Amino acid sequence: MFLTQGEVYHVFNRGNNKQPIFFTPENYLYFLSKLDRYVTPCCDLLAWCLMPNHFHLLIHANTNSTIVIKDGSFERQQFSQGIKQLLSSYTKAINKQEKRTGSLFQQKTKAICTDRKDHALTAFHYIHQNPLRAGLVKKMEEWPHSSYQEYLGSRKSICNKALVTELLALDPSRFYEDSYKVINFNTGDFD
Repeated sequence: MFLTQGEVYHVFNRGNNKQPIFFTPENYLYFLSKLDRYVTPCCDLLAWCLMPNHFHLLIHANTNSTIVIKDGSFERQQFSQGIKQLLSSYTKAINKQEKRTGSLFQQKTKAICTDRKDHALTAFHYIHQNPLRAGLVKKMEEWPHSSYQEYLGSRKSICNKALVTELLALDPSRFYEDSYKVINFNTGDFD
């Protein structure tokens, strides 16, 4: 995965064979703490959603994201290194908890550049709509494992909400209404 500074990316991955990656409510919180530790220092997090067998992030690549670092004989960008550390440390903990071995996630985390402002805004809303579309909740605000509640102001935010307003032209006064508009968004097989 190679990011370009200043671009917005929809980042996602899922469990091997579409298997669950979260087994308890505490697992979601643990993943989120690892996300905050390893990923938010190397990007601007705009939105996130953790689903039973996959996750979605919307990030803005900043100067920290694109710094190239050496990891053994490999060179990778700081953001890629952060994702690697997130998935590796989370997998290690889940393998111990579940008494399992091997990979928890698919090999490649995908990062799709949302090269237009309207596409980035669509991805933003799609990420929050994910639990609703999957039939896990009747209202988006019922799903505790996404940044939706951060944008409603009912939880401390790890997202750069000011940057979302600027980059995506999000109107905070219309956030709730706009979130429920029907949005067509092609995500391949993550629906």
